Amino acid sequence: MPVRSTLARAAAGALLANAVPHGVAALIRRPFPTPFADPPGRGLSQPGTNLAWSATNAALGAALLRGYDGSTPERAALLASGVLSGAGLAVYFGRLDLGVPPADSPGD
Repeated sequence: MPVRSTLARAAAGALLANAVPHGVAALIRRPFPTPFADPPGRGLSQPGTNLAWSATNAALGAALLRGYDGSTPERAALLASGVLSGAGLAVYFGRLDLGVPPADSPGD
């Protein structure tokens, strides 16, 4: 199995993981950071921008899965990159002040 194929699956996992928070933000109509915000990745973008960014990430991730045969190394790369990207995104976005109170705040 070529290294290129494994790297493509790893990139697909990261792109698909990144599509999730942007898609959710768009669906619940909340501003959320995108690379197009000011400052990039920290400022808030409108739900329409998040929908477009989510769709772009999902489409690129799906394109990188074309020809995926489900081999164990490729599956491991896809899962590992998805999980690690998701964890990294949770830490990164969790540190930003998005104007949303933490889940354990009084009044929930």
